[in-house]
Amino acid sequence: MAYAELKTLGLLSCTSEKASYPCKVSEMYLRSNLFRKAISYAKKHYDLIAILSAKYGLLLLDEVIEPYNETLNDKGTQEIKAWSAKVFEQMKSKLDLKVISVIYFHAGEKYRKYLVPHIEAVHIKCEVPLEGFRIGEQLQWYDQQCR
Repeated sequence: MAYAELKTLGLLSCTSEKASYPCKVSEMYLRSNLFRKAISYAKKHYDLIAILSAKYGLLLLDEVIEPYNETLNDKGTQEIKAWSAKVFEQMKSKLDLKVISVIYFHAGEKYRKYLVPHIEAVHIKCEVPLEGFRIGEQLQWYDQQCR
């Protein structure tokens, strides 16, 4: 496969701020300023975008979901490991992993810690552009990048 055929994937995390009605994933999290900035950046920089949802796992932007109140921050290690395995299975069924060269995580450590080893095991590089940034620093970074 030629390098030009390979794609990048941006994985963004869900947010606590959500629409109060069933809607497409691309609309569900737009109440969050951080999500709006992250998705704007992702649309400009990545070939594919998906959302990591504590409740639903891996979501594509055109999927319709119900609002929910769930986070990985409330879950123990075994639950997060099980969630990560589920997400990886969803990635294999919803995406063609053979054409993805790099996955860029715009998600907290709990959303990626146990998922990254699954991804790297199939020889896809994982990067975290905003690793270690606090929320305010992330917002500022997106503002600078999207000028």
